[in-house]
Amino acid sequence: MATHGGGGEYKDLVVFLAAAGVVVPLFNRLKISPVLGFLAAGVLLGPDGLARLADTAPWLSWLTISDATQIRSLSELGVAFLLFMIGLELSWERLRAMRKLVFGLGLTQVAACTVALAALFVFMGQPLVSAAVLGMGLALSSTAVVMPVMAERGRIKTTAGRATFSILLAQDLVVAPILITVTVLAALAESGVGGGDFDPAVLRPALFTLIPAAIGLALLVVLGRLVLRPMFRSVARAKARGQGQEMFIAASLLVVVGAGVAAQAAGLSMSLGALIAGLLLAETEFRREVEISIEPFKGLLLGVFFVGVGISLDLDAVAADPVAVFGLAAMLTLLKAGLIFGVARLWGLNHRSAIETALVLGPAGEFAFVILGAGLVEGIASPAFTQTVLIAATISIFTIPLMAAIADRVLKHTAPAAPDLPPEALEPPSATSGQVLIVGFGRVGRLVGEMLTEHGQAFLAIDANPTTVTKGRAEGANVFYGDAGRTEMLERCGIDTARAVVVTMDAPIKVDEVVVATRSLRPDLILIARARDHKHAARLYALGVTDAVPETTEASLQLAENTLVDLGVPMGLVLASIHERRDRFRKIFQEAMPGSDAVRSPRALRSNLRR
Repeated sequence: MATHGGGGEYKDLVVFLAAAGVVVPLFNRLKISPVLGFLAAGVLLGPDGLARLADTAPWLSWLTISDATQIRSLSELGVAFLLFMIGLELSWERLRAMRKLVFGLGLTQVAACTVALAALFVFMGQPLVSAAVLGMGLALSSTAVVMPVMAERGRIKTTAGRATFSILLAQDLVVAPILITVTVLAALAESGVGGGDFDPAVLRPALFTLIPAAIGLALLVVLGRLVLRPMFRSVARAKARGQGQEMFIAASLLVVVGAGVAAQAAGLSMSLGALIAGLLLAETEFRREVEISIEPFKGLLLGVFFVGVGISLDLDAVAADPVAVFGLAAMLTLLKAGLIFGVARLWGLNHRSAIETALVLGPAGEFAFVILGAGLVEGIASPAFTQTVLIAATISIFTIPLMAAIADRVLKHTAPAAPDLPPEALEPPSATSGQVLIVGFGRVGRLVGEMLTEHGQAFLAIDANPTTVTKGRAEGANVFYGDAGRTEMLERCGIDTARAVVVTMDAPIKVDEVVVATRSLRPDLILIARARDHKHAARLYALGVTDAVPETTEASLQLAENTLVDLGVPMGLVLASIHERRDRFRKIFQEAMPGSDAVRSPRALRSNLRR
């Protein structure tokens, strides 16, 4: 990578990592959104920032990013990773469940904003075709900025969060059709771009450009269904043999990048390919482990995207006509926010949710650069005017954290309302509230699951053995592959709303890891664990379990019970003595537990292994 000022081959990478490690933590300390930190770093470190002073102070070349094009290329990966994570959270079933919000509310928003913005640009003197492209590009909002800002404020699971997510998902889904439409519009207007005159004779060949994209999309879905599950099953077996977490990370990166490249080859966007890959993986038992493997890369690459947006802000153009640029940015944001508010109310959202949704989605999004760039390439967008629009769009993206803060202030002065979205839209994205988590789905875990189902108790099982997971899912059980000893996995599985955790694994060290991880997240949760022997049970009580069930002790008590009954001792006397002995063992085990004098809650599991 070429650089200016002799900064070195990896200088830009060092500068970016320095921004991530210094500027963003500083913004966090000041309680300012880290998204703004990356955006500000892009402006400061870009060609219009400190690089301006490099001629008089050459040492500043070491503190600036020289190759902005390389940063923008990497930023595409960040958006692709974000879409991949969204796909993982969705699944085809959840997409069907959210169809009213996605294909109703979301597509209505896109259509309304496109028409209104296009009409505005026609009024400003732009040709019809050019205005249509500008309207489509600015109708979309920033998934890459809005979702992290909403997550940072804890608003993802609210009514407004679900509505925002649905609209953003609909926008992501229409990117490819919009890009194809831009190509068709270019073909229709090729005889008179400036006046926007249509030539119907070229409509049929223009529509043929849809065929490669449709074929590519179908192939991506078919190959994904055939390849992904066997590939990750093989990787999981390798990991089970001790070959490390890096195998899963490599496979996950391959899927994201490979699907994105395949989609680009078919004429679709890289982000759409990543979204489809996420949707396909969401149907498998490996989705939660993949989420954990991808998360660090998504965050870092999204940081690259935000830096790239900051770099793209042309400060010279802003300084040349600040009134026009900031006025256009404000006008676009307010018009779009007003339309989104109206559409949200039309689809049944209350005032509070509609206001919050409209404010965070009012600014432009990252796909404006993609769509308007395609319009420039196709020759149907005015270069000078489009550049002004792109600068205004960039400034509006900077305002998203501010708009979220304004939404907070506004909501404090409005009365709360009951949730008004469908139940399926209000459910947590990754787990059912109030279920029981079963860690380990072998013979013991399967029996616990069967008993819970028999008594109407919902459960989600986690197991690190791919064969066990495959067998469980074939039987219809709600079981996923993953390591429950990691807090990230427990959080993905809904530990914050779980009613109880039952650890059934026969590996004492892993049982201890799960108990420690669970207690670090939920000190109040009912936690029942299988113990190898009485020593292991004592250790588990010391770690804070609600109940420990030592398999050797339980086996001995069951053998004694059967022997006494077979010898003719009355059943009532035998059961009483067995329970007395079990309570005696429990008191011995609990002596090792901190605060053992405290009153214990009733045990949820007594003798499930006796039958």
